[in-house]
Amino acid sequence: AGHGVEARLEGKAALIGSQRLLAKHGVRLKDFEVQSERLARVGKTPLYVMVNRHVVGLIAVADVLKPQAAKEVQQLCRLGLDVVMVTGDNQYTAQAIAQQAGISRILAEVLPEDKAAEVVRLQQAGASVGMVGDGINDAPALAQADVGIALGTGTDVAIEAADITLLRGDLSGVSAAIALSRRTMQIIRQNLFWAFAYNTAGIPLAAGVLYPVFAILLDPMFAAMAMALSSVSVLTNSLRLRTLRLE
Repeated sequence: AGHGVEARLEGKAALIGSQRLLAKHGVRLKDFEVQSERLARVGKTPLYVMVNRHVVGLIAVADVLKPQAAKEVQQLCRLGLDVVMVTGDNQYTAQAIAQQAGISRILAEVLPEDKAAEVVRLQQAGASVGMVGDGINDAPALAQADVGIALGTGTDVAIEAADITLLRGDLSGVSAAIALSRRTMQIIRQNLFWAFAYNTAGIPLAAGVLYPVFAILLDPMFAAMAMALSSVSVLTNSLRLRTLRLE
């Protein structure tokens, strides 16, 4: 996993994979080093073809950056979040893709099983981590993160491991989910404040705290009305979520 594939072809040992696979078998790049670096610098991942421990070919593959990725990164930054890209690609490829997306912090050459460990490191540094992913390899990191966000077009394993699943594969749903969650928590706190305020003021009054001095008692009818108004205010405040406009 994260290295490549091995097979026997007409009695010969054939391998196709990353530079890690070469290092594992002690194979040197030789004449392919310049070409592989050139491909990596333009955002393509070089894969090497080896036969009997000799590099005989080079294949370049590339994931197409989602059209809305750069805009979404900007939106997340406006929300005050630090965006980190975690990838198994080499450093050159990762830097090229990160530059297109507008990401400045990169964790490259991370094996699938190490993605969760990178999340742990960020958490140990004091960060609350939200992980966005859609693949099988992302599932452990999604489960480890404080909030795992899976794309609706992702694998079943990723969706099961995540806390939030976006209905579509559109990355714009990430910032929308965060903005909606923040607004929801803000309104919950407001509702708790007003609920405590109403009860703090109303319960002593209903118990007759003003009666010994002012001979004032709270009529049950007015008490019921105040209780209903407190519920209506909380409900009305919650309905403000419907006015939230997500970009």
